[in-house]
Amino acid sequence: MPAFLFPGQGSQEVGMASDLLAGDSFFLSLVETGSHCVGEDLKTLCLRGPEKRLRQSKFLQPLLVAVSLGYLRHLQDKGLIADLVLGHSLGEITALAAAGVVSPEQAVTMAAHRGRLMEEAAAAVADGGMMAVMGTQREALKVLLEDGVSDEPVTLANDNAPNQVVLSGTRTALEKMARLIAAGRIGSCRFLSVTGPWHSRHMEPARARFEKWSETLEFKKPRVPIVMNVSGQPEEDPVQIKRNIIRAIAEPVQWRSAMAHVKAKGGADLIEIGPGRVLAGLARANGFGNETRVLTVSSLRDVEAVWHALVHAAVTP
Repeated sequence: MPAFLFPGQGSQEVGMASDLLAGDSFFLSLVETGSHCVGEDLKTLCLRGPEKRLRQSKFLQPLLVAVSLGYLRHLQDKGLIADLVLGHSLGEITALAAAGVVSPEQAVTMAAHRGRLMEEAAAAVADGGMMAVMGTQREALKVLLEDGVSDEPVTLANDNAPNQVVLSGTRTALEKMARLIAAGRIGSCRFLSVTGPWHSRHMEPARARFEKWSETLEFKKPRVPIVMNVSGQPEEDPVQIKRNIIRAIAEPVQWRSAMAHVKAKGGADLIEIGPGRVLAGLARANGFGNETRVLTVSSLRDVEAVWHALVHAAVTP
């Protein structure tokens, strides 16, 4: 059976899930839940944008969770069940629902509050952002991060693959870091189109407020293993899962370690469920070769294609 992967912010596009919005009652109910939480018509925003408003975390996070869960429901209706689940950053909230730790409605509500609190924390940072670094000289980059480049620290936000990390900080500090990386020929840098310095100490206020908000939220034991962002390892204890979800707001995403755990399981088909193909690309960057099927589901047509690939083809002589 496959591993289900759920993407985070950055995978969205205006018009995503238009096939679900055309009349999928389960998905529409999740969008309505998110709309009620954020005081915005998320259905119209999803279909028509504008893109700049869609990128706002308080709107985007509940929408992305709803989109992934909408397509997941169609895979489940066809009898496809995962061996394990994991999500990148925000996608970890989706993974909670996929594993039965929380309900789909709870996941959308969590995402709405998480997005609002992160956006409010980001507003207190002068021009915060993120920068991807592509290169293999990890030790040299680690030294730069430890030495610091300015009064405002640059921190590791995502350890995505052996040759890709993402850094968080202020724009000024990130630009200085980019110049040092170029001078040392450590790698190439690309600024990301995000609205805040996610997974850094700047998100500590959001982490603390999210912890307070979630005090009464009950987590259940997962029905399938869920691999966590903060450790890159599976966790079964609902109490520890909740702690990890809270910590992840202000701590790095250990995606490289999570992918290593999936690879160690052996023989898994990987299915990215949600808009974009970011995680499919990261799977290849983490060494999953042609022996592993890496499939993506961002439309109902993809649901049929994946079902045919995993089930129908297996029983065809």
